[in-house]
Amino acid sequence: MRCASFCSAEAYHIDDFSKFLRNEGFEPKFYDDVIHIQKRAHHDERVSDAFFFPYGCLVTWDMDEDEELQMLELVESFQKNSIDPLIKDLSFYTINQEDSGQEEAIIDEEDDYIILPSDDPLIKLSLSHALSQSVKLSSFELSISETIAQTRSVPEELATTGRTSLSSEQLTKLMGKLFAQRDSMNLDSDILDTPEFFWRRPKYESFYQRGSQYLDIQARVAILNRKLDRLHELYEILSNEHKHLHSTRLEWVVILLILIEVLFSIVRDRDLLSTLILSVLGMSH
Repeated sequence: MRCASFCSAEAYHIDDFSKFLRNEGFEPKFYDDVIHIQKRAHHDERVSDAFFFPYGCLVTWDMDEDEELQMLELVESFQKNSIDPLIKDLSFYTINQEDSGQEEAIIDEEDDYIILPSDDPLIKLSLSHALSQSVKLSSFELSISETIAQTRSVPEELATTGRTSLSSEQLTKLMGKLFAQRDSMNLDSDILDTPEFFWRRPKYESFYQRGSQYLDIQARVAILNRKLDRLHELYEILSNEHKHLHSTRLEWVVILLILIEVLFSIVRDRDLLSTLILSVLGMSH
């Protein structure tokens, strides 16, 4: 069976979305700020699960591609800042039907295959927390890698020429983009922590931790933080360069104003000008 994870937006307007689902005949359940809906197939007894996370992620269990697209279309009107291209990850899973005493999820990391001990929706939700964090993290990684690639030439140019060829407006826009990314990561950093859901349901936390280890969440967060530190250093360089350009511009403005003032003074006092001319001529003789 398929288990698909998506990051389609910066965030979902989760309260408005839940009202919409009720009007459409669904029966959404809230687990903290996560919406869970179940979808029963008409031709068999199969029950599929979908979990919508407020930070713009969706995880589906036992849905085919068309059903996954339907879930994405349901939430499309309630997205804040849609992500293009869509971030997607796919795994497969099965339910252990044997009475083997299995209590934890078994994950085959090479084949992306998960064996669940039961069909308990809270087990799926626990793993979904890790799966949704993974695709959210992928969206951060992609955005920051693109920014690093776009700005790679700036430090090299500064090291070679001592200044950047970027205009003041370009510098300001780039600094704004860097600041927005750092701000987004700082505001959303709690997304990558252990969810509050497990504070009241500690027996399910092991499923989340198993999924988090499988997806290398902590290692990827550490790498992402190092990349953010690199961007912060670049922000400081650009900020200093921006201040230098601004200071240079002010110096030239002051020089120009002094020259204008001198010229006006000379024009206003023609006697002084004549005296200066005669003095210069006398000295030349």
